[in-house]
Amino acid sequence: MKYLDLKRINEPYQHAADEVLQSGWYLRGEATRRFEEHYAAYIGTKHCVGCANGLDALTLILRAYKELGRLRDGDEVIVPANTYIASILAVTENRLTPVLVEPDITTLQIDDHLIEQALTPRTRAVMIVHLYGRCAYTDRIGELCARHGLLLIEDNAQAHGCRATAPTTTPIASAAGPRTGALGHAAAHSFYPTKNLGAFGDAGAVTTDDDTLADLIRALGNYGSARHYVFDHLGRNSRIDELQAAILDAKLRDLDTANQRRKEIAAIYINKVYNPAITIPVASDHADARLQRDSVWHIFPVLCVRRDELRQYLLDNGVETEIHYPIPPHKQRCYPEWHHLSFPITERIHAQELSIPCNPAMTEEEASHVADLLNSFV
Repeated sequence: MKYLDLKRINEPYQHAADEVLQSGWYLRGEATRRFEEHYAAYIGTKHCVGCANGLDALTLILRAYKELGRLRDGDEVIVPANTYIASILAVTENRLTPVLVEPDITTLQIDDHLIEQALTPRTRAVMIVHLYGRCAYTDRIGELCARHGLLLIEDNAQAHGCRATAPTTTPIASAAGPRTGALGHAAAHSFYPTKNLGAFGDAGAVTTDDDTLADLIRALGNYGSARHYVFDHLGRNSRIDELQAAILDAKLRDLDTANQRRKEIAAIYINKVYNPAITIPVASDHADARLQRDSVWHIFPVLCVRRDELRQYLLDNGVETEIHYPIPPHKQRCYPEWHHLSFPITERIHAQELSIPCNPAMTEEEASHVADLLNSFV
């Protein structure tokens, strides 16, 4: 069983690519306009600005805030210590200072109780990352940012379609609440092919309600130009192309259905896996419905002390898995100044995390088979 069968998932959308090829227009055209309009409406923001990839989306947000005077060289941005490296690369590329904060081991999201302890007079922003497809936002984070006048930036690369937690009485299928990507001042989205809303290559976007910010990000991603051959900023080339925009627009119509299928597969794991050697992302006394509402299961992470043995066991039985991620950011060679730091919860997650198949192409029988294998691992 493949971890993710992209060929099977993407086959229904090849017509969108053919339509772009037939149009003869490949950049900054009607397909891009449609997708940006539809995705902004879906997320619940005034603006969506397409760009080349998710890292560029994050980088452009921070760069725009520097252009607007909200951020300056050396200012501190709080980020989760267990995030993917792109979240941090965007900070350091803008000559800002990342401040790493440990996650909550029960949610694997940034621990909102630790953020305030990390604040200093140089703190200007908090970047929350909706890791694994689960909403990282909490009311505590929102209140803290408002009280201290901090920018709240979302890295929504892994949680397309996720909503903030709704009341526990709300059924899963109709969970209310704002979507991730509309919870802060601005949000970055990645449409890398493996994502819940994945392109046929690299693509990204920024969503925001801020008119000035949106216009500036669009200009910065177009060589610094808002008018043809007039360059007001030192920009870069970071634009979504018509091919990816058309494909994403077609797939957007089916995103909620695909996410619901992910939730159904996740529910099989939650309800059937009982091996004490394997920790699944819900405690036995939690309400399944609540976890289902605030996650779209981009990744279904399990924790196991004998992670590498478990991975080999599953592979020997025909099941592919992934590790997200084997080395934490503060131990990467590109940040040698952090190697002395200790983040025990982050290090535990990176040493034990294993991602098992969870995607809309799976059948219930396949998910039950994976659950049985997990239970039989000794």
